[in-house]
Amino acid sequence: MSPRSRFPLSAPGAAPKKGSLTTKQALLTLLIAILISGVAGSIELLSHATNMRQETEQRIAQQLAVVNGAAAEAAFQLNPDLAHQIAYGLFSDNEVARVSIRDDFGRSLAEFDSPEQADSTWLSQYLFGDILHHQTALDYYMGSDMPEAIVGEIELMLAEGYLTQQFLARIYTVVGISILETFILSILVIAFFHLFITRPLLKVHAAIIQTDPNRPGQWPKPSLRGHQHDELGHLVDSLDHLLKAFQQGLEQRDQLHLLSNMDGLTGVANRRHFDEFYQRHWHLAHQTQQPLSVIFIDIDNFKEFNDHYGHAMGDDTLRAVAKALNQCIDPARDLLARYGGEEFVCVLPGQDHDDAVNVANCLREAVLSLAIPHAFSSTHSDLTVSMGVANMSPGFLISAEALIERADQHLYHAKRLGRNRVETRKRPA
Repeated sequence: MSPRSRFPLSAPGAAPKKGSLTTKQALLTLLIAILISGVAGSIELLSHATNMRQETEQRIAQQLAVVNGAAAEAAFQLNPDLAHQIAYGLFSDNEVARVSIRDDFGRSLAEFDSPEQADSTWLSQYLFGDILHHQTALDYYMGSDMPEAIVGEIELMLAEGYLTQQFLARIYTVVGISILETFILSILVIAFFHLFITRPLLKVHAAIIQTDPNRPGQWPKPSLRGHQHDELGHLVDSLDHLLKAFQQGLEQRDQLHLLSNMDGLTGVANRRHFDEFYQRHWHLAHQTQQPLSVIFIDIDNFKEFNDHYGHAMGDDTLRAVAKALNQCIDPARDLLARYGGEEFVCVLPGQDHDDAVNVANCLREAVLSLAIPHAFSSTHSDLTVSMGVANMSPGFLISAEALIERADQHLYHAKRLGRNRVETRKRPA
């Protein structure tokens, strides 16, 4: 089984990492907001430019209409003082760069001109170049029986630099408001997406990485309030079904693995499991200089038992013997396996000769305590077992095959010496 794995996850409230979903979402939201704000700001600036042109033209037209009568009177009477007052009234506005009032012969009655003018720029020419110059004829009313006469003209030139400054001031206001709107919009969208999308996804991610790989079906399924019937809710349900199916697969794999290493009749380890366990622990004992003991166990006169009591009774007896033997060992450390037929083998890692003999005596007594009648035994009235014990000590290392062979030889001699006994060394014939 693989150990439980965990992956680093940012703590709640921590700053989002570079490249995280929250960061990408924030950047994308900010970019979209800037684009929208840029388009909207451009449209608003064009609208401001159009409105400013219209307002300027209307204001100048109104001013000229208001002073037209007085200026016509001054031109008709050739009154420079009156013309001077009218021109000065128009020129006092910063918006006007030059004012000139002339009579019908083109003679100047009054003229004001700003000494310093800002340099013309492409922006000012583009925005106001066609509305800077205004020239209006002065119509004088001669009487009811005579038509109006043109007695002069008034010419007015707007201050190009002043108009541009006014427009730029509006631009700064619009840009400032646009930036503020963009920031507020971005914060709202980021907060909305984080609350309703990113945060639930982070909950799902946290639940997945906290899942024990050995028990995926028991993952801490997150509860996403408000997402039970949308895509996020379906995602969590799909993950839940997937992990539970994976859990069933693991359980089936473990069950198959257990069955492949278990003897189907007695429920203890089979020969295959014994071979793997014994080889692994023999190498470990050899490397760490630790003792290793092996006990071979054989049920005495079991052929006669099967022949007279039947195979069904024989199978029940094998199961009872295996259960009794298994009670004398520590399953977390030792191994009891069915070696074949009526033979069992016990592997005792880390236990020396004396420990192995004590275990073997426990095994023998456990079988005797079953008190299974064996009327056809040539040696005893109840079922008994014979055992051969072999040990590998740190100072006396032998091969894995030799240790098995020695235990088998000791079992053979236990049978020759009357059965129902434990032998730990080869005796002379």
